[in-house]
Amino acid sequence: MEEEKIVKAKTSQDAGRPASRAPEAAPASASTRNTGPGRLLIAVYAVFAISATARAGYQILTKFSDAPLAYLLSAFAAVVYIVATVSLAKPGRTWFKVSVAAVLVELIGVLVVGALSLFDAVNFPHETVWSLFGRGYGFIPLLLPILGLIWLYRRRPVTFQA
Repeated sequence: MEEEKIVKAKTSQDAGRPASRAPEAAPASASTRNTGPGRLLIAVYAVFAISATARAGYQILTKFSDAPLAYLLSAFAAVVYIVATVSLAKPGRTWFKVSVAAVLVELIGVLVVGALSLFDAVNFPHETVWSLFGRGYGFIPLLLPILGLIWLYRRRPVTFQA
């Protein structure tokens, strides 16, 4: 009996309002990037952040004069992987934008450094993370940003959806 009164009261309140469709709330999983396969993606980025940082640190400390451009690009790659790892793990629109920027920079870096290492072997006498499109890492550096961009597209915030 009490429920009927509540339903009738609510119906009478809504009777004078135009029928408008309320915006549907996005599923919780659509606004997060660190669930499901996103966790694996973040883990792979974390592994690359650690390995690229260690490699660049070692190269810069022990043989910087051999290939300064290549080793500085290794350090840059390490920073990109760190930023991508952190931003993918954090929720929110700002972190989403940072993630997209980091992954795009990574993709451009892999393509540019990969091409330069093929055509300008003088400046790339030693391999870096992105040399030869990531050949030393099983081409994962080339695939990772593509998978990252696909994941980000599928998990974009509601305001970014078409």
